[in-house]
Amino acid sequence: MTICRTLALLAFFCLLPIEAVTAEGITVHDARDRDVVIDNPSRIVSIGGAITEILYALGFEDRIAGVDATSLYPPAALREKPDVGYMRQLSPEGVLGLHPSLVLAVQGSGPKETMDVLEAAKVPLVLVPETFSEAGLVEKIRLVGHAMGADPRAACLTTAVESDLAQLRALRARVTKPARVMFVMSLLNGRAMAAGHKTAADEIIRLAGGVNAIDGYDGYKPVNDEAIVAAKPDVVLSIDRGKDSLTSDAVFAHPAFALTPVAANKAFISMEGLYLLGFGPRTAAAARDLSVKLYPALAPEADSFKAAAPTANCRQ
Repeated sequence: MTICRTLALLAFFCLLPIEAVTAEGITVHDARDRDVVIDNPSRIVSIGGAITEILYALGFEDRIAGVDATSLYPPAALREKPDVGYMRQLSPEGVLGLHPSLVLAVQGSGPKETMDVLEAAKVPLVLVPETFSEAGLVEKIRLVGHAMGADPRAACLTTAVESDLAQLRALRARVTKPARVMFVMSLLNGRAMAAGHKTAADEIIRLAGGVNAIDGYDGYKPVNDEAIVAAKPDVVLSIDRGKDSLTSDAVFAHPAFALTPVAANKAFISMEGLYLLGFGPRTAAAARDLSVKLYPALAPEADSFKAAAPTANCRQ
């Protein structure tokens, strides 16, 4: 290392908040079932839209050196921070070129070769578990907060999220006849890519008071016409993907969906992807919005739902 570079690094560390410099090493148990020791959570590359949301909600936006392409909220994230690319197509150069002191990456980030290089670079790499459940959401916030040495801030945010989830449970209890909802990511060559169990889509449907019409597998898989008809969906749910978005016209014109209640009801819902499936601090609000779309009669009840997260003052 050159003398100039050494002096530059010393100057950089002298400007860091006292909290970051003097904090004892923080140990985080991550999704790889490993303990990661973090000495300096002052310069973060955040990979995963929910992680970025949590960091902003906790007041750590000034410590974010870069984000991935799924970090769509708050909008300032991608507008103000360098973009290291899509979370499943990362390059090690793009991440390490930002000189992070910590990489927080949602479980499933990749490719594996990139993650191996990041690990070998000796930069603390924490893989944040992606468990699609109320408990998994709360634990995600706690883990990110702990990695930042900010357990009290994380406790504040989890309290707000738990309050939102409690309000959502009360709203969900008003549902008397759950709708059968099929989440369709795309229609490729006439085959629907549909969400089964153990997916964000499956859990958000449940949180909103619906039932996943697909009940035979885990993950996302293409389903044939016979499976679509047999599933008898009342509603098709999808996400807004710009020009690649699934459209209601495509669903209603599909010969298999034409034989289901979806076509008869003209029931198609599309929502912004990170909001609907991100499982960050806004998840309860997203489920509330979906619930109202599924059950318009719940609108008066939903109006009293006052989401505390991520607007809770948990930044100090």
